[in-house]
Formats: sequence, C-alpha cells, structure tokens
Amino acid sequence: MIAMTLDEIARITGGRLVNAPTPVTVTGPVEFDSRKIAPGGLFVAFEGEKVDGHDYAATAMKAGAAAVLSTRDTGEPGVVVEAPLEALAKLAHVVVERLEALTVVGLTGSSGKTTTKDYVGQLLSRLGPTIAPAGSLNNELGFPYTVLQATTETRFLVLEMGARNVGHIRYLAGIARPDVGVVLNVGQSHIATFGSLEGTALAKGELVEALPAEGVAVLNADDPRVAGMAPRTRARVLLVGESPDAAVRASGVTLDGEGRASYELTAAGCSGPVRLGVAGRHQVGNTLAAAAVALSLGMEFDDVVTALGEVGIASARRMDVFQRPDGVTVIDDSYNANPSSMAAALRALASMAGGRRTIAVLGYMAELGDFERSSHEQMGRLAAELGVDRVIAVAENARPVLDGATGFEGWDGEALFAADQAAAIEIVKSDLRADDVVLVKGSRYRTWDVVDALRPEEESR
Repeated sequence: MIAMTLDEIARITGGRLVNAPTPVTVTGPVEFDSRKIAPGGLFVAFEGEKVDGHDYAATAMKAGAAAVLSTRDTGEPGVVVEAPLEALAKLAHVVVERLEALTVVGLTGSSGKTTTKDYVGQLLSRLGPTIAPAGSLNNELGFPYTVLQATTETRFLVLEMGARNVGHIRYLAGIARPDVGVVLNVGQSHIATFGSLEGTALAKGELVEALPAEGVAVLNADDPRVAGMAPRTRARVLLVGESPDAAVRASGVTLDGEGRASYELTAAGCSGPVRLGVAGRHQVGNTLAAAAVALSLGMEFDDVVTALGEVGIASARRMDVFQRPDGVTVIDDSYNANPSSMAAALRALASMAGGRRTIAVLGYMAELGDFERSSHEQMGRLAAELGVDRVIAVAENARPVLDGATGFEGWDGEALFAADQAAAIEIVKSDLRADDVVLVKGSRYRTWDVVDALRPEEESR
C-alpha cells in the first residue's frame, strides 16, 4: 500500500484513532493473516465464526505491523471502524485515485477468470511492475485486498471480478474502476442466483458499463451474450475469438498429444504462430483475451506472440498437468467447477488421451439451483460422448453424472460411484494402469484430495 498516516486512514475510513500518542505511518501492505504481516504493514482484524482476528493483534504488531484496523480497541495503535470490509473498500478507492499513472484491468466471466488474469499479469509484467496475485481474490474482501498491494511503483493492476448477484461487479468497479475490462463468457456459474443466462449476462455486463470513454472493452466474439454487451459501454470495443468478426483472432487451431494448442494469431494487420505450453483447447480464448489486453496497452505484436508461448499456470489446481514416474498423467483442475469449466476440462482430457485410457473423477458442481440435476447429467453425457473410459462421480450430489453417462447410447465405459473422497481415491488407485490419463474436477468440496493422493511421494511432502 502507498504510505499513509493513521490520521489519514481514520479520516478515509471514518474510524476512530486509538493508542497513537505520536504520529504513526503505515508503509507496508495490508494483511488480515497475522502470519503474513510485513514490516510497516496494516493488520486488519476480522471477527469470524471460528477465529477472531482481534486476538492476533499483538502477534501482528510483534511481527512488524505498524498499526491495526479493527472493530474494537485491541490496545495497539490503530483505527477502530464499524465495518472493516467497508473500510478496506474506502482505502482501496483512495489508493487508486492517488496512483495517477496506474492502469487498472478488470476481468470477469463464468469460467476462466483466474487463469486469464494470470496470463494478463504475466504479459503486462513485461511492460512494467504489475500486481496480479495468484488465486481467486475476486470478492468484497479479495478485491480491495489486491488493490491495496499497489504501490507508487506499480504500473498495472490486474483484478478479477466475481459476481454472486446483480450489482456486485458495479460495487467492485466503484472501488477501482478499470481502464480495460475483459468479459470472457456467460455460462451457468451461480445460475441458481441469476436465474437465467440473461441474468448472468446482465451482471457480467456491469463491468463494461463502468469503463470510461477512453477505456477498452475486450469482449468474446464467440459468445453472443458477451459480444452483445458492446452497446452497453462507452469504451472502445475490441472483439476477440475465432470469429471472422474478431479484431484479435485465432485461426488454424490444432492440439498436440498433450492437449496444448497452436494457432495463428492475427491482430492489427499482423499475424504470427502461437504455440501454447498450457493444456486445454479453451486456453485459446483465454490467451486471446490476454493478448488483446497487452496489445491495447502498448505491447508489440511480436512480443505478444513470444509471451503467449511462455505463459504458465500460476494459480493452484487449474489445469495443472503433471506426470507420475509410472507414466500416469494427472490433470488437476480441482479448485472449482461449473458446467462450462467442467466441459472444457473433459475435452482437454479426451484430447490428451492419444489412445491411452481416460479416467474422469467428477465432483459436485455447486450453485446450479433448478439446473443442478440436468447439468450433472449433461456432464456425464459429454464424458460418454468423448469416449472417456471410466467416469467416477464423487458424493451423492454428483451421482446424476453417472445417469448421464450410462444413458448415452453406445458408450461402453465404466460408471462408478464414490461416496466420498476417500472412496474415490481407493477406486482410482485400485485399478490405475501405467499411461492412464486422470482428470479430477469439482466444486470446492476437497475433490483435490484425490489429486494429492496421486501425486508422487516426493511432491506430496
């Protein structure tokens, strides 16, 4: 965070200064985990259901924190506020306003946000100091927390923007208005809340509505609901995709034996071959969006081509492919799941098979409401259609996956049910053959335990 006195922080947040008889200046980052506090930082104490951050205020101060932001007096120098989340949002807004040379990039979409954010960060870091932390810091806490990592040296700030309801992205954009906004896709993620794909598009489009007239809206030309957002923005629209209408376009897409795509990139009258080092056909769209952002912010075309070939997985458990000593290939895409991302992962599994046996360990997809059963069945049908050899559904809510698979005419694979992660591990390990390709995918219900049980022993330590 940029340097601020406690007096300033109190004025910005509307809080009360405590235990600071002499002036105190915060010079380090904001942190709500006392184990991660850095010298000169601001420790934010949240009162949770199981852990109360106020109990760790003294620990944070001993670790080098300059002050504490809290809802009650901890006895340490700090500012007492009524709502820490609102206080962080106010601080973040002021930081962005003061950093006049900062360019803010915002990304949203039903799937691929985190991975694309990572790619954008990797490309822009070639142009200057960039903040694009790994992970999905895209909500009311993670968003301002990321903003507050910016300093006077930061040139680019790349922010993932999630939406659980209409108005959420508008709220986040009010904290830090993006100069460049990227909308990747509109899918069934959180459809239980949005009610329909049209409702999802309404929420995601709040990003392009927030852009300034001099900004850039990067929209997916291959998704009609995203391309249809163009009239909702004052910014310059840059379409990306495989459509002939795309200004940043991929053509001649092919996949190698490891599921890595190659394509011809065309933009601004230039063209060049891109060979990706990350797995999955869906990475074409993700990297096109990253290319469009980089090109719009001044990166030379040839540099973009080179950089795209060098991007890698930065956030954990997202299409992380590793090989075991016995030849088994494991695709760890277990961080989260919705129908769009699970379909992409299944297609990646099929493309990597190359005659090898394929195993899909599929967990529950959350927040689908009335679409829950049909969406799980659809994933099972897709797995069968793609010729996946073994489909393992983990936990009762995922059981309809098996109905979808077995109901697909002509599929001769195995459909297996695992009551929990331990049972799934036992099923996979009991019949794991050399050269198998295993995909693990599911919403955040510890499906990743299956992956960790498959990792080579030296990596698990």
